[in-house]
Amino acid sequence: MKFVDINGEKIWSVIYDEESVDALTKLFRDWNDLDFLEEFFTKNSGDLASYFRITDIDLAIYDTLEDAHELRCVILDISPDADVDRLFRHLENSRIAEMLLGREKARGRRRVHDSWLRIYALKLERNTYLITGGAIKLTRTMEEREHTLAELRKMEKVRNFLIEQGAVDIDGLKDIANDGKSN
Repeated sequence: MKFVDINGEKIWSVIYDEESVDALTKLFRDWNDLDFLEEFFTKNSGDLASYFRITDIDLAIYDTLEDAHELRCVILDISPDADVDRLFRHLENSRIAEMLLGREKARGRRRVHDSWLRIYALKLERNTYLITGGAIKLTRTMEEREHTLAELRKMEKVRNFLIEQGAVDIDGLKDIANDGKSN
């Protein structure tokens, strides 16, 4: 795996060995791909209806496109003095303390219903995050569906790799990124 700086060393993203682009770029490609979204919402229409009370797949696609655009703008337009910690929250809602390479999430902001878009990251240090992936989350917990459970696994894989390499802060990540090490 490799790591790329997305936004002035505040936001980084992982490139998995089996991928040609970083995780953040892949997310936004998927979230703007009408075929991908139609297939996803058709396959998961039961979750969409039961958790969000939405039965119109076209509306779900429209909301996703709108949320993805807004979230992309927020992520890519982060200024050097921005407080990125306000964008990300602990993945575990019950966690109250910081932890080494803490698992975090960012989400879109909808006015009509909660956003189902999630960007998952590891917190390297204050205002510095490594994007590991993301998902359209239509259930209460990530463990309920395979696609969100896969995101948990990816996050843990990256976290374990960084700990094994001793890269538990931005300097460690930069060392790995500059050395071109891969797993």
